[in-house]
Amino acid sequence: MKYPTYLMAVAAAVIALAVFPAAAEQADRDMPMNAESDALRYDDLKQTSVFTGNVVITKGTTIIRGERVDVTQDPEGYQKAIVIAAPGKLAFYRKKRDGLDEFIEGESERIEYDSRPDVVKFIRNAVLRRYNGAVLADESTGSQINYDNVTDVFTVDGGPQNRSATNPSGRVRALLSPRSKASAAGGTATPAPPAAGPSPSLRPSPALGSEKN
Repeated sequence: MKYPTYLMAVAAAVIALAVFPAAAEQADRDMPMNAESDALRYDDLKQTSVFTGNVVITKGTTIIRGERVDVTQDPEGYQKAIVIAAPGKLAFYRKKRDGLDEFIEGESERIEYDSRPDVVKFIRNAVLRRYNGAVLADESTGSQINYDNVTDVFTVDGGPQNRSATNPSGRVRALLSPRSKASAAGGTATPAPPAAGPSPSLRPSPALGSEKN
């Protein structure tokens, strides 16, 4: 079934609200959204949009890639997005941290974003990285990683789903660089205003493994 151009534009507007967190680079809000996929199904009555086939979504510094992206909106206007990877591949999410020359990048078989708490979940074979410029500063892997865009706190769960040839135990693995060294390695980090104090770093939750999908 063919969809008219104006209907696809409406669907694009719906998904724009759903998949780009408020904590992303502020300039992203004023950027146009571009979405590419092999097919689109939009249901105005149910307030759902489904992009399928090599989906690539960009909005400013934010990038999302997957084989399928499902978006739903509740009566209060909050949106949820589910990104599914193609078999044997991982879905991808990347955004620039506001006011810093740093990027958050995550991959997993399934990515879920809920705009109400502003939390991103990376589910199955999950990895979360922080780059200072082009230099890798932090990296965590697990069966599931939950990242809070508001507080910059993340939790990592291990388990059987995280077992592999290189990690037969399935335990969580993390590389967390000291903030001062990570900033020095990047060399191009944007300094925060004096009144703002030192720029925030990603903070693992003190209760790692306490959250389950």
